Amino acid sequence: MITIRPLQKSDHDDWRRLWTDYLTFYEATVSEDVYKRTWKRLFTEGEFEPKGFLALNDDVPAGLVHYLYHRSCWSLVNNCYLQDLYTSAEARGTGIGSALIEAVRDEAGKLGVKNVYWMTNETNATARKLYDRVARRTGFIEYDLL
Repeated sequence: MITIRPLQKSDHDDWRRLWTDYLTFYEATVSEDVYKRTWKRLFTEGEFEPKGFLALNDDVPAGLVHYLYHRSCWSLVNNCYLQDLYTSAEARGTGIGSALIEAVRDEAGKLGVKNVYWMTNETNATARKLYDRVARRTGFIEYDLL
């Protein structure tokens, strides 16, 4: 049975494990300061602070999502950027990914936010199968100034 709920302060160890696994999947790392600051910000009040949900599969933490709101020049209401979405390898295919996306969509909808969007690496074929099923691909390409 899948349960999706907001992150709680008591989830720190499970959150850290899952987010580390997500970062490892993308061959990325963050500093200890980023872990600490992100965890703190997930519980800081503010319109633009990140938020998160934890997915439980039979009461075992098996997935997470981070999301945040931001303003847009194209709308009077904020947009919602789904920043990090992760399901543990052993829980993939159980519906956790789509349940986490739906939880973010529902939460954004409570604020009148209709635009929930995200990015993924073009090589992430497993996730893209889900995304192609639950959302529309916009065709936009990301560029970074490093």
